[in-house]
Amino acid sequence: MNYKSLFFILFIVFFFSCKQEPQHLTRIEGKQISISDSLESDLEIEAFVKPYREHVNKELDSVLAYSVDTYSKSDGELNTAIGNLFADVIFEQANPVFKQRTGKDIDMVLVNHGGIRSIISKGNVTTRTAYEIMPFENSIVVVGLKGSSINQLITYLLEAKRAHPISKLKVVVDEDFNLVETSISNKPIEASKTYYVATNDYLYNGGDSMTFFQPNDSLFILNYKIRNAFLDYFAKVDTINPVIDDRFIKLKK
Repeated sequence: MNYKSLFFILFIVFFFSCKQEPQHLTRIEGKQISISDSLESDLEIEAFVKPYREHVNKELDSVLAYSVDTYSKSDGELNTAIGNLFADVIFEQANPVFKQRTGKDIDMVLVNHGGIRSIISKGNVTTRTAYEIMPFENSIVVVGLKGSSINQLITYLLEAKRAHPISKLKVVVDEDFNLVETSISNKPIEASKTYYVATNDYLYNGGDSMTFFQPNDSLFILNYKIRNAFLDYFAKVDTINPVIDDRFIKLKK
């Protein structure tokens, strides 16, 4: 028997001959570790990451289009230029996909004001711009809603009094937010008609208290992320110049 075998046997005998006392947690201690620029970089890790970081930054900084001005979601009361762009891009990019799959057209678009996460700055519009305004993985879905549910949607907009991005839907209110006019593609809304509404999966599932999307007539999952819709749109246009218009307005006396 070699010494390693002897040591192992003695360890086993000692271990099982010892009385196993119950263990109790008596104290938890911790300390705050500040993470700041004062921490020294690990040069080896930095060297490993550097080519990947440079590649990602090169892709993100690739120029796709040009913005003639700076656009923010705080620039308007009931509709904003960036919000109108947001909804119109979803319609323009998603409708051909929906049409090819179903033979139908999207009737309108509704997304949420809070979903716009950044401004679009005047100057070059890059891949990074699309990631900044839509950092989430939200995808476009199309929901079949009866006109009666569209009326619930409109009631939501009236109560919210916020510039939730819409496209193809028009809402006009008076100074007291009483409804004056509503239409989809310049036609009156019919209570019994099914309208195909493009939105995102977060809102479809009740996000921002938009409960009117369920129940519904039908649901179409396009497997098309909103960010990718923006990337595709920016890549095909030379210049973006969205405006505030009359799609959701309050009349003045």
